[in-house]
Amino acid sequence: MKEIRLHGRGGQGAVTAASILAVAGFADGKFTQAFPTFGVERRGAPVTAFVRIDDKFIRRRDEVYNPDILLVLDSSLFKVVDVTGGAKKGALVIINTTGKPEDYKLPGFDVKCIDATKEAFAVLGRDIVNTAMLGAFAAYTGLVRKDAIHGAVKEQFSSDLADKNIKLVDQVYEKAKN
Repeated sequence: MKEIRLHGRGGQGAVTAASILAVAGFADGKFTQAFPTFGVERRGAPVTAFVRIDDKFIRRRDEVYNPDILLVLDSSLFKVVDVTGGAKKGALVIINTTGKPEDYKLPGFDVKCIDATKEAFAVLGRDIVNTAMLGAFAAYTGLVRKDAIHGAVKEQFSSDLADKNIKLVDQVYEKAKN
């Protein structure tokens, strides 16, 4: 089982990203779960969402305490949240940032950095980075197919918004692959 924890801020789409990722995993023939946890429910407040993906039925129903993969939608969260707390040794940490992996001083983790905000502004005209980060997730992990994410995005959004988000997934996927 792969356990994923997403860290974002209210309004960035972390909860929606978790849902899309679970739908994409299910479309790939896997068993999935997605669920959020909230503190103060307001725009900009830290938000955490969780996803589990496995080839077998998932019986667990608790939070993800020891993730294999972390998706960080806002790098400023490192200053206010213990983003890597409980993460497994060698966990993959995908950070939306203009920085480089060595800037984060996270020994024992496989850190990948991508400027999802820049790509989101270019495609959506806004800094909602959830689908951009899913493109990076697909590229870096291979855990779900990019096409499965496309299908899940189409289920989540209306056609025009879905098309833009699919374009965003593709752009970030290609950047992460190179």
